[in-house]
Amino acid sequence: MKVVTDFITRREGSSARDIGVLAVIFFTAFFQFLGHFPLIGTDEARYMEIPREMIERGDYITPTLNYVKYFEKPPLHYWFNAVAINIFGETEFAGRFFGALWGVLGIFLIYHIGRKLFGRREAILSALILGTSIGIIVQSRVNITDTTLTICMTACLGCFLLAVQENEQNKGRYYYLFYFFSALAVLAKGLIGIVLPGGVIICFILITRRWRLLREMRLVTGIMLFLLVSAPWFIIVSIRNPEFARFFFIHEHFERFLTKVHGRYQPPWYYIPILIGAMLPWSFFIPTAIARTWQERKQTGADNRLFLFLWAVVIVVFFSISDSKLIPYILPVYPAVALLLGVTFSAAFDRGFPSLKISALLLSAVTIVLGAGCIAYPNLASDPKITAGGGIIMGGLLFSLGLIALLNTTRSRTVPLFAGLAIMALLVGIFAPPTIYARMAKDRSARELALLVKEKADKNAIVAVFDYEQGLPFYARRRVVVVGGRNELEFGSRQGDQSAWFIEREKYDQLWAGPAQVFTLINLNELGKFEKLCNPPLVLLGKSGRKALITNR
Repeated sequence: MKVVTDFITRREGSSARDIGVLAVIFFTAFFQFLGHFPLIGTDEARYMEIPREMIERGDYITPTLNYVKYFEKPPLHYWFNAVAINIFGETEFAGRFFGALWGVLGIFLIYHIGRKLFGRREAILSALILGTSIGIIVQSRVNITDTTLTICMTACLGCFLLAVQENEQNKGRYYYLFYFFSALAVLAKGLIGIVLPGGVIICFILITRRWRLLREMRLVTGIMLFLLVSAPWFIIVSIRNPEFARFFFIHEHFERFLTKVHGRYQPPWYYIPILIGAMLPWSFFIPTAIARTWQERKQTGADNRLFLFLWAVVIVVFFSISDSKLIPYILPVYPAVALLLGVTFSAAFDRGFPSLKISALLLSAVTIVLGAGCIAYPNLASDPKITAGGGIIMGGLLFSLGLIALLNTTRSRTVPLFAGLAIMALLVGIFAPPTIYARMAKDRSARELALLVKEKADKNAIVAVFDYEQGLPFYARRRVVVVGGRNELEFGSRQGDQSAWFIEREKYDQLWAGPAQVFTLINLNELGKFEKLCNPPLVLLGKSGRKALITNR
């Protein structure tokens, strides 16, 4: 334990050694079980199928999903996944590789920013807090576009904050990196790549009245660099697809933000519990960090903490007032919060435990209750989402985390509290995904049935689905016919003649009765209805989770 406490409390030390230790810890943690489970949910399979089709078609400009145009996101995440596919093959590991890599690189980046702004100890604590926040470990190992956005936006805002330091010798370099990574953020997820950093910076300048920053920001050359990196794809894709601009900028930005068109409405307070859960166990100390930022707002270095506070608040407020909300949207907030928490814990190491006591006691109570609940849950729920063994593992880890918090709080030990929470949170983050994914994969993955289609369906067979299943085209390696509701494929289905691939039930019944073999993925609860209506009678090929695979012969 002395080695651990010495590592986290030293004021001085080699950056290379620190990065080496962080690399060993977090490359091990973030890449554990990465390819062990099938692609789950809608995002993971979608963001593998799009780059797979890019490679197959040899077209990296126009994204397609199920071979129709798909313009909901810019291509940066797809391009990285295409690289991963070319290196690792069409595997689950490839799909999750860059998300995990960005997670680890984000930890290194926070260490670098923290060390330059505050010092070695604050940097180590911030990096450990970010890397052991349970939601960060989990979401970094999922194939979503938000991980790519987060690393770009963290680099963008972090470089700006370093550039505005009075004694920074590499101002120009950091300012140009700010514009470069802002451009990459736009290529990762659209206009929020410049809107959110711009909002943070404008608020910062207004509050601090540092108007001279506008003169030193290299606005002309910086904007030229920004456009040089971000504009070419938008220009080329618009030339090739005249319909792109209206759909992407109007529908996917303004309508998504201002209306409930995507059916993702949540109340304005939605992200408060998300933030608490994602940054567990450290989220309980956020009020202490905010209070300290306010109390010391006039001290040296307070502007840095103010910028980090605005970084977090502007992004949370922006998405809170939006009518479209999803859990990963606030991923870019966590690096800033981790830095604020790292500075807070470092101060507590010097000043003593009192400022952390209430937060630590609350954390202890909540995690002990959660641990007991996880242990009991599989035996009490009618359809538990984790196994009894998984409940014991998860519950035991959370319960132990709570006991560590309680023990160190009663003894007012700050450093052991931090070390114990970091170790236990890391273990929870490593073992939580396999425990939860095991059941989720069984219920929600199409891999097993899709591979059955790949095995049994010849090139003349028709593969159809009533509710578009993201994993079916990827695992079956073929285009599928969509019957009825088109959902996110609605726009693409209207581009060109797609009548053979998007059909209604009457046309499907004709195909079923026709000479070609038809394979169909349906919801398991609709199997009885299909058995009564199908002519010729259906043949059941397999069941997996909530789905069944049937054929007409």
